[in-house]
Amino acid sequence: MVTVVDAHRFWHDFASGETLLDRKEGAGEEDDRDVADLLIDQIETCDVLLLNKCDLVEEGALQQLEGLIRKLQPTAKIIRTVNGEVAPGEIMNTGLFDFDAASQSSGWIQELEREHHTPETEEYGIGSFVYSRRAPFHPERLAALLSDWPEEIVRAKGLVWLAVRGDMAASISQAGPSIQFGPAGYWVASLPEAEQREWLASEPDLRRRWDEAWGDRLNEIVLIGIGMDRDDITRRLDECLLTGGEMEMNWSEFSNPLPWIEIQ
Repeated sequence: MVTVVDAHRFWHDFASGETLLDRKEGAGEEDDRDVADLLIDQIETCDVLLLNKCDLVEEGALQQLEGLIRKLQPTAKIIRTVNGEVAPGEIMNTGLFDFDAASQSSGWIQELEREHHTPETEEYGIGSFVYSRRAPFHPERLAALLSDWPEEIVRAKGLVWLAVRGDMAASISQAGPSIQFGPAGYWVASLPEAEQREWLASEPDLRRRWDEAWGDRLNEIVLIGIGMDRDDITRRLDECLLTGGEMEMNWSEFSNPLPWIEIQ
């Protein structure tokens, strides 16, 4: 799987806020994908990445972009190119693609798997961390934060525990100015006990993360960015969590401005 990144236009395209329909490049009238989402998806799923137009970018900026790409996709082979010139053997019949490996190779997944590692020295301000809490978000406060999302966060991905009617998990996926938020299915802890036991027996990682009080309910979000103030971002997320008093309230009475569909 080969991805080509235009080094000269990457940041312009990433921050544009445009959709494929805006650029008349959609696969159809219903293809409303954001350009930023598509850029990140292509980087996260490739095993060879051509960083093109390198002659139009200063070396320092090029190294920062390359470092970010490596954070988003740690395993891909990165090849710098000019005018798209590359030896055919670098991209054809390489035998590199493996679907199962590709589905687990993105940087946010690997960051989750090594959640308790010691952070490495950040180069060019590029860093990442996992925000993990065993308390739900208040929907209104989280919505306010999402509307004022820190610009230094390039990529965010993970599960969200939202205090709303219906015991369901939510997912968040952010790439630049594009933020996708919605339901992700029921928490295992909300299922009948027999089903819970089946899940716990078949998923070792679920057993490891299981909490006696809340089961698998938690907030777990990977954040990747440039120049992130980890303490400030953590504080802003913590301020969106329910307070002790709110934990005792009827969560279904909280106003929820976020996209939400209850699964029956």
